[in-house]
Amino acid sequence: MELDSRTDRSFARARGRAALAAGVLGLLLAVGGCGASGDSSGSNEKAADSKYAPSGERAGAGADADGAASSAEDRADGKPSGSKAAPKPGAAATHVIRTATLSVEVKSVPKAVAAARGVAEGAGGLVATENTERLDDTYETSHLVLRVPQDRFQEVLRELAGSGKLLSRTSNAKDVTDQVVDVDSRIATQRASVARVRELMDRAEKISDVVALEGELSSRQSDLESLLAQQSSLKDRTSLATITLDLTPPDAPDDEGRDEDAGFLDALGGGWGAFVTMLRWVAVAFGAALPFLLTGALALLVWGALRRRGAARPPPPAGTPEKEGTPAP
Repeated sequence: MELDSRTDRSFARARGRAALAAGVLGLLLAVGGCGASGDSSGSNEKAADSKYAPSGERAGAGADADGAASSAEDRADGKPSGSKAAPKPGAAATHVIRTATLSVEVKSVPKAVAAARGVAEGAGGLVATENTERLDDTYETSHLVLRVPQDRFQEVLRELAGSGKLLSRTSNAKDVTDQVVDVDSRIATQRASVARVRELMDRAEKISDVVALEGELSSRQSDLESLLAQQSSLKDRTSLATITLDLTPPDAPDDEGRDEDAGFLDALGGGWGAFVTMLRWVAVAFGAALPFLLTGALALLVWGALRRRGAARPPPPAGTPEKEGTPAP
């Protein structure tokens, strides 16, 4: 009986150890799966970068490149190596592109152009485009494109609209915050990628690895420059609003070149212009027909001279015999 009880206790302890080992093994498998899924996003790029590393240093290339990338970013931002990146104060700001179009009727277009230029420059902006067109000796129009800061946008609009009779006004605002944040994030990632490739070039020993890394570096730098250009364009359009201003005089002629209310003098001027035009065409037609008229007149003169010469010829004398068969008188 004592032997049986000892055997049962041994079996119980063995089963407890087996259950404990199975639980620990399952916990380790769960933790390993979570770590593998979390690291899968960056494994492809690290594997691609470590492919060009020298044979003796490929094991630690990923960690060293990441450290070099972070230190390179810190040096580019003016921070000491190893410091934590502080959150940017404008990261949560709203970025909006504002545009507006105004059409204003003014008494004097040159004075209104000078006033609009003064309003834009006084607000801290500038005149991007100015195009003045003279319709005739009296009327002229002007087309201006103004760039003003976002915080003075509404104020400048009110001043420009009050400079004369407002004919039309349109305004538009486009939120590009998501686009700005996306471009900033892609620039940070691309800078880190360029830093990793340069670190690998410093460690490369084979000529083939150096050539391959140079091509990869050129491609990544080109992508980085494109992203920087997009960032600069977005910054310009979100920091300065665009206002398109059309200035016209009150009595400007319409598109057909005629006034809306035509009077007696206008009709007289139009009739005189038509008369002068008719005389001009008559003169042109006469000049074209003049050679033919001169030729015909010369032919008539020659024919008349020949006819007069035949009529002035003297008759034959009386003793001259007549033609045969004609009886004598």
